[in-house]
Amino acid sequence: MELLGEWRLQLGIVGSVAFAMLLGGLIGYERETRKRPAGLRTHMLVAGAAALLLGLGDLMAEHFSDESYQNLVRVDPIRIIEAIVTAVAFIGAGTIIQHARKDAVLGLTTATSLLFTAAIGIGVGLQQYVLTVGVTVLALLVLHVLTGLSGKEHN
Repeated sequence: MELLGEWRLQLGIVGSVAFAMLLGGLIGYERETRKRPAGLRTHMLVAGAAALLLGLGDLMAEHFSDESYQNLVRVDPIRIIEAIVTAVAFIGAGTIIQHARKDAVLGLTTATSLLFTAAIGIGVGLQQYVLTVGVTVLALLVLHVLTGLSGKEHN
């Protein structure tokens, strides 16, 4: 691949990461305003990391596309997505707290929003911009507009 083409691909990935961070930041801002354990920066970084990892997968596929690598290297985008989900599950688990009252679990909604934010980052990494903007709006509606409908404290 020519040098200019490599730079364009890399700059495209930087743009995707920035866009994913923007969308993740919208969800993170909502969590931050509710004083939840994972807020603006965490959601931005989760979305950005997901988009970056998919972008790096694209770069690896391009880098190892030469015939000499055909029998040595297999790039599986599903494995990258599985790794992202596993990592976010670990981070999300850190936001969930069993309250002293046995019937209360705190942080579950925030953990779920982190997973959702990672999925948005994956979507951006796959260049599905209309989809990711649409589901970001849906997530914000769920987190903000539906607050209080269940009668429980949302976390």
